[in-house]
Amino acid sequence: MRIESDIKLGFKDVLFRPKRSTLRSRSQVSLQRTFRFMHSGREWTGVPVIAANMDTVGTFEIAKALAEHDMLTALHKHYTEQEWDTFLKDADEDIYNRIMVSSGTSDKDFAKLTSLLERHPKLYFICIDVANGYSEHFVSFVTRVRQAFPDKVIIAGNVVTGEMVEELLLGGADVVKVGIGPGSVCTTRVKTGVGYPQLSAIIECADAAHGLSGQIIGDGGCTCAGDVSKGFGGGADFMMLGGMLAGHDESGGEIVEENGKTFKQFYGMSSSTAMDKHSGGVAGYRASEGKTVKVPYRGPVVNTVQDILGGVRSTCTYVGAAQLKELTKRTTFIRVQEQENRIFNG
Repeated sequence: MRIESDIKLGFKDVLFRPKRSTLRSRSQVSLQRTFRFMHSGREWTGVPVIAANMDTVGTFEIAKALAEHDMLTALHKHYTEQEWDTFLKDADEDIYNRIMVSSGTSDKDFAKLTSLLERHPKLYFICIDVANGYSEHFVSFVTRVRQAFPDKVIIAGNVVTGEMVEELLLGGADVVKVGIGPGSVCTTRVKTGVGYPQLSAIIECADAAHGLSGQIIGDGGCTCAGDVSKGFGGGADFMMLGGMLAGHDESGGEIVEENGKTFKQFYGMSSSTAMDKHSGGVAGYRASEGKTVKVPYRGPVVNTVQDILGGVRSTCTYVGAAQLKELTKRTTFIRVQEQENRIFNG
């Protein structure tokens, strides 16, 4: 047993230090980024914010809405091939640049992924997603997918430490997803005692990935636009959002009426709700590691998207970053013990 005593930080522990800027308006800030992926060699341009591959968030409807803002959606893995066929039948050609196919790591998952990519060869983002990215089986599966699809962009996760980022990148991933336990409906830290403060995980994993010409996704932990900016400031190439995109017209989840108010159901993909829906219940050898909550109905997702992107642009103006890719170079974080004056928060 050993203890690491150096400080690890979450989003709530820091604020940006403002810096002199020549920018006159947030409208001058470009949130577009261009990446070349290390194994596939593909180049992608867009706004690097991703809707999470949860069935209450990563929906076809969300994908269409976010694509209009050049953002990405990791579509949940429970859509059938027929549902994919219907979605892509009339889709604009650019949709292939804005969606990811999600997969687990079983032989059944591999067969479904292979079949889907054969039916729709223009799909090129693959998101291999497990809660615990530290198993040898997971690394082997990533390598298997890379060998089968050398020209596809492979995202793999989740991990929170630099050495595992390096192993996954060397094993065939182009991008590594970072985050264990920070999500709003994730209970992994409570059930297992395992986790890592999200900002420090991003900072350390970004350093490891960029040394190998790979990229990372900061996955989870964002409660507001400022947290998205902090993830980018810490070195994340992409930021993935779940709870912030739940509760909208385009989101999944049942509509619930209570006391004259409207809510939408939102749950973690390791929750008993998700496992009852997709896996026939929680297996006897494991525990549920997710919550099921009711999110106040929020209307069209475009309102939230504009709030998030506007917030990130505003961050860039405060520190003098004309482009999103400059934000991490212009970032100085100051440690704080409070984020905001909450007297009127109820």
